[in-house]
Amino acid sequence: MTTHQSAKRRVSGQAGLAWNSANLAGEQTLNLTSPDFDHEGTIPAVHASVRVGGNDLSPALSWSPAPEAAVQLLLVVEDPDAPTPLPFVHCLALLDVQLTALAQGALDAGRPADGVRLLRSGIGSGYFGPAPPKSHGPHRYVFELFALASTLTTRSALESAKPRDVLAAAGPVLARGRLDGYYQRTS
Repeated sequence: MTTHQSAKRRVSGQAGLAWNSANLAGEQTLNLTSPDFDHEGTIPAVHASVRVGGNDLSPALSWSPAPEAAVQLLLVVEDPDAPTPLPFVHCLALLDVQLTALAQGALDAGRPADGVRLLRSGIGSGYFGPAPPKSHGPHRYVFELFALASTLTTRSALESAKPRDVLAAAGPVLARGRLDGYYQRTS
């Protein structure tokens, strides 16, 4: 059981995170941070889903440069505390390898930032903020960034491919970074 899991509250758990997939392991580290929340800190309500009173505003992110051999960056945002068989994917995006930061709102489906290619997540494309079920306690939201050594391709068009198919097709990974934040629904 995870720290926030009880016998009555089934969750997918961290074992199913992209971070723990063998094909997404990387030897080097990307230092992934946000000016909007600290690692293991609370994600501000403005970044939560509109369904729970937020604005679905993706947080600003920054990271150390990718290794020279990297050709693409893959950003994944997952909720391992979701009551689903696998962590719920809140955002999936390919980023130009030259990028080292994203401003707030850069993952908006209607107007993604330059260098951002939004892929299908658990409920569409773009950033979907935290929206844990009522009385479900705090949920961990894991922002994962992978520096890929080859261009990502799948059997179907990337924009319509299921998130797990995209993650399975990704790799090899040269470097990766992770930033965890928590959000708890209060109403």
